[in-house]
Amino acid sequence: MSLRDRLASLPLLRRAAFEADAPAPGALHVLMVCTGNICRSPTAEGVLREKLKQRGLERAVWVDSAGTHGYHTAEPPDSRAIRHAAARGYDIASLKARPVIARDFARFHWMLAMDEANLAWLQRKSPAPNALRIELLPLAGGLAEREVPDPYYGPDAGFEHVLDLVERACDGLLCRLVAEGLGRPQPLPASPGGR
Repeated sequence: MSLRDRLASLPLLRRAAFEADAPAPGALHVLMVCTGNICRSPTAEGVLREKLKQRGLERAVWVDSAGTHGYHTAEPPDSRAIRHAAARGYDIASLKARPVIARDFARFHWMLAMDEANLAWLQRKSPAPNALRIELLPLAGGLAEREVPDPYYGPDAGFEHVLDLVERACDGLLCRLVAEGLGRPQPLPASPGGR
């Protein structure tokens, strides 16, 4: 087994880090965050990736997702999330859950939370809360709704509602990113102690 294969199999490393379409130097880094990283945030990751690809911007923005808790580390997204996303043309089946780690606060320009509890958790854990953008995904995307509700304990209709909100939020977010100069090199957030 090659080193690349061994590294790709580690739970905290994702397939995306080893793909040929790796981000361009200076790409914007966006992290989608929910609680367990098996429903909402992988859905948002898949939707934003596909929308970027449709616009030819997949190398200008690197998208990942993580959870505030490691309940499901290395597991694929919930089968219902995979099924509903696939029905709309989003492939999230190969994603693997992981928790937010301290290094993420230095690697990402944006951390987009799915709900108020996730937002508060990120703000508490951030060593430099003003160095990067930590926002709610719906608000970052210009929606009136503040949260993407967790569909985990509900019926399948909840996964459809998540997709409706996430698609609209990602459309709005993409317009906002383009208006803010997407494509220009982005410096990574400064870490505490001056990196």
